[in-house]
Amino acid sequence: MKVVVAILGLGISAWCAEAASPVSGVTPAMAATANQLIDLAKQENHGYELVRSLTTEVGPRLAGTEAEARARQWAVEKLQALGLQNVHVESFKVPVWMRGIEFAEIVSPFPQSLTITALGGSSSTGEQGVEAEVVVFDSLSALQQAPRRQVQGKIVFIDEIMARSRDGSGYANAVRKRRAAAYVSQQMGAVAALIRSVGTSSHRFAHAGQMRQADVGGESGVPTAALAAPDADQLMRALGYGKPVIVRLVIAPQLLPPASSGNVIGEIIGREAPQEIVLVGAHLDSWDLGTGAVDDGAGIGIILGAAKLIMEQLPKGPRRTIRVVLFGAEEVGTVGAKAYTRQHAAQLSDHIVATESDFGAGDIWRFDSRIGEDKISQMAAIVKVLERLGIAPGNNIAGGGPDLKYLREAGVPIVSLLQDGQDYFDFHHTADDTLDKVGPRSLDQNVAAYAAFMYLAAETSADFR
Repeated sequence: MKVVVAILGLGISAWCAEAASPVSGVTPAMAATANQLIDLAKQENHGYELVRSLTTEVGPRLAGTEAEARARQWAVEKLQALGLQNVHVESFKVPVWMRGIEFAEIVSPFPQSLTITALGGSSSTGEQGVEAEVVVFDSLSALQQAPRRQVQGKIVFIDEIMARSRDGSGYANAVRKRRAAAYVSQQMGAVAALIRSVGTSSHRFAHAGQMRQADVGGESGVPTAALAAPDADQLMRALGYGKPVIVRLVIAPQLLPPASSGNVIGEIIGREAPQEIVLVGAHLDSWDLGTGAVDDGAGIGIILGAAKLIMEQLPKGPRRTIRVVLFGAEEVGTVGAKAYTRQHAAQLSDHIVATESDFGAGDIWRFDSRIGEDKISQMAAIVKVLERLGIAPGNNIAGGGPDLKYLREAGVPIVSLLQDGQDYFDFHHTADDTLDKVGPRSLDQNVAAYAAFMYLAAETSADFR
């Protein structure tokens, strides 16, 4: 942790030094236009109305389902109504995993039900379920190091608590158990697995989420579910009595043949350099428990709200093209992101910079980048305009968001408008991810920041590679 903090500190110091030095790429006229966009965003609720529309008219949008198809149609109609050009869907296929019966209970020594949800991609116990003694580990690593005889024939329970943080940094470590528990447990002879939900809430909502894809060798993993945090606590208390704890688990999801998904794309065509692209993304699909308001309806509302402002205030468009990409099938393995990178491989050298909104609806408080070190002064000129929104310069090791992973690896410059995520993982992937968790004022601040950034990145001639 100390090493990470030191690295971030050096990154922030470098940004501050650059921001204080003479910067280029943003003229006074451009700054004035960006500030006008900020003012307008703070007066209106375009973003919130879009989130309300998506979560009400479509609701949950599981990848590959009819609901996700309706979400694509919704998105096409919204992009066209906003006046974006070249609106279209780039289709691809995705395996369809459908939730079924879900039930768990302590059979003995203290009979009672447990609140669970099956993890995405999990195999089925069958409707009769499995019943076995529970063996507990405090981490995935501890399970991997255990002798096989300790695990064989039992239900594995990984009780690892996720750390709460403003930037969501606790997620990377906590999510390892969700992705791999089923497969490690299978290799060690377990009959099923439970994990403490990957989340920070103490409420009785279990957090869904995708496991990693099964290996090519046909490994399916044991049936695996997440426990709500209070139920994980209860199970640990039961285990604390020193008696064998027997649990019955029933989950019966279905894995259906691949179905259509797709990325919805629209553009604000550049007036002078239309071939140069500023990509702004969010993902259209969601898990099926809530209505996908925080993850990632908010991101959809933010970037479309920003695009609306730019369309209204700049009828001739900025110098470069702004490309809006609403990625499909993010939740089940960033399938849309892979498809986009593959389909646009020949065009990636023209992608000037990319960003994504996929961390809820909290206020943006920091601006990170991943650009050429010698280009930081050019980006600092843009960040300077955002300071009035309470956004501070960050580091130059931005991740950019899940859907930008493959673009980042291909060398596309990336920025992150980092939101305050203190409570993001309270709602993430749960039945509690609903519209009431989205604050209109915070969403307006996000729309303002994205509108200003999108405009300035598309108007400047700066090169960020």
